Amino acid sequence: MNVAIALALWSSAFGNGELIPVQFTADGDNLSPPLEWQCGFEAESFALICEDPDAPAGIWVHWVIYNIPGESRMLEEGVSAEEQQEDGTLQGENSWGSIGYGGPAPPSGKHRYIFTLYALEGQLHLDPGATAFELREAIEGQIIEKTEFVGEYTRE
Repeated sequence: MNVAIALALWSSAFGNGELIPVQFTADGDNLSPPLEWQCGFEAESFALICEDPDAPAGIWVHWVIYNIPGESRMLEEGVSAEEQQEDGTLQGENSWGSIGYGGPAPPSGKHRYIFTLYALEGQLHLDPGATAFELREAIEGQIIEKTEFVGEYTRE
């Protein structure tokens, strides 16, 4: 029996639930990790939020990226910190108050980093620099499907 996968997200750099390699953290080169996805249906666009739910002050946002074209199936390693990419993809503000990806930098202990990919019915009418809260408000009612991929990082 051939079952189509609705939406799946993964990284070639680390497996689901595995440690995030140091080059994708604040202790290394602070590069965004390569991400790929499979989508078994038509989506107009994709959005992704990466968050650390284990942060002492509450959820810490590491990446907000949206209006990823519907035909895209990957984000390459080291997405530039520009508000708008060549393909029209927009990036929002992370919890440090900067645009683009900010790698894991936990004060201590093991933290989880949840990458949530949303497949959307349309393009978002949202300016560059949106927060995760603003993105979640904008995608309400447009989500076809979502999926999660988790990495971990530990500092002693």
